Amino acid sequence: MIIFGTRGYLYQLAILTMVCGWCGNPAAHTLRKRVTKFTLFFVPLFPFSTKFATQCTFCGGEQQIPKEQAEQLLAQHAASQDGNPFGQAQGQWQGQGQPGYAPGGPGQNRS
Repeated sequence: MIIFGTRGYLYQLAILTMVCGWCGNPAAHTLRKRVTKFTLFFVPLFPFSTKFATQCTFCGGEQQIPKEQAEQLLAQHAASQDGNPFGQAQGQWQGQGQPGYAPGGPGQNRS
């Protein structure tokens, strides 16, 4: 008896801010890649289907996009981050300029 079938994998590639084609709101969209692989004895062997889609986080509307458009959106996202893996959040966690921040740290006397 040979056991074979398929299994789907879902990868989140990026989170982009765009105007939604469904609801018309400027909202975050997730860029996703769905890969379907052929399996033999529950071991994934090779992919036979790859699809890309964006999904609005506001209304949940999903739109299939071609591979070329997905690569273009991913390149624009990478260029907008300028090599910063945390996006615009860099520097927020250093505490400088935040309310309640003291250079000596917590638990130290400031007399």
